[in-house]
Amino acid sequence: MVNLRKYKDKKIAIYGMGLTGRSTARALKKLGAQVLCWDDNTKVRKKLKNFDFPFNKFWLDKKLVDNIVVSPGIDISKCKIKKFLKRNLNKIITDLDIFFDLNKDALIVSITGTNGKSTTCKIIEKILKFAKRNVKTVGNIGTPILSTTKAQKKCVFILEVSSYQLQYSKLFRSKHAAILNISPDHLERHGNIKNYIKIKSRIFFGQNVLDYSYINSTNKYSKSIINIFKNKKLKSKLIPVKKLGYDLLINKINNKYFKSKGNIENMVFAYRITKNLGISDKIIIKALKKFKGLPHRQEIVFSDRNLLCINDSKATSFDACLQSLSNYNQIYWIVGGLPKYKDYFYLKTVRKKIVKAYIIGKNTSFFK
Repeated sequence: MVNLRKYKDKKIAIYGMGLTGRSTARALKKLGAQVLCWDDNTKVRKKLKNFDFPFNKFWLDKKLVDNIVVSPGIDISKCKIKKFLKRNLNKIITDLDIFFDLNKDALIVSITGTNGKSTTCKIIEKILKFAKRNVKTVGNIGTPILSTTKAQKKCVFILEVSSYQLQYSKLFRSKHAAILNISPDHLERHGNIKNYIKIKSRIFFGQNVLDYSYINSTNKYSKSIINIFKNKKLKSKLIPVKKLGYDLLINKINNKYFKSKGNIENMVFAYRITKNLGISDKIIIKALKKFKGLPHRQEIVFSDRNLLCINDSKATSFDACLQSLSNYNQIYWIVGGLPKYKDYFYLKTVRKKIVKAYIIGKNTSFFK
């Protein structure tokens, strides 16, 4: 474990007091840091006023803070104190950085990508629990990573990591890191696909020669990252992952959840990672047979001889939606929600599968 005195008496500002901000504040206070909190939302400040979070306009004093933790959801180029943050980029750290600082001796598996992160994390968790490993899944999946500041003995941490967290991370490193896939997403934040790829690839940047990097070798956007490895700019061992060649494993599992292309991809990544963690095929197959999907992710909510109802409301981008549509025929499709910046529907490959589309919500003209 790192010397915890590193944070004692340090003045650390936390900008954004959502789940991540609150967990970070609690963790730093336990470590003896002087925590200064702020959220631009007046309602949030009023709500947290009685919960011992000291609110302070830290940006008004140039020498007040040693570090700044910016919540992942905040875009520093568009927030109210953007000038201050841009002048102090060297002071910005993330919850990922603090977590790694406190758990350098722990075995960390980190998963990022545009689609399938939560499912892959849960598949890995299921396999490791079958193998009687001490495992904890945290991060963007719903449990803030700093909800646990001290690793239990021989604990394996599985982290779901978003591009928002990776964007400002400086110290974070994991033994096993994976980029499942990349498709255009969050471009309103990152500007273009090139920046998005660059930020996702940061999950590999802190790794050394003893670490493992897993990447989808058939994804067209991943090829630029693979080229970085070929140019020897990254030190870790590269493990290319593709779905082909796993028919025998799929047949042994006989789990209807692993019939779709996206979930086969998630399963293959989980298989490759857990094999490197020393788990036998026998245990992996047992775990995969018992795995049940997560809510709202190609979730079967009703099934009989004539009708299959799928809830895939977590498919929040066109690419994620296309993965679902490609798995079924005679589809009656209920679609709606918030359009994402530069996200468009190209339905040529699945048009014949769709009988009718029902457009709901406020943005009917976009989807029509």
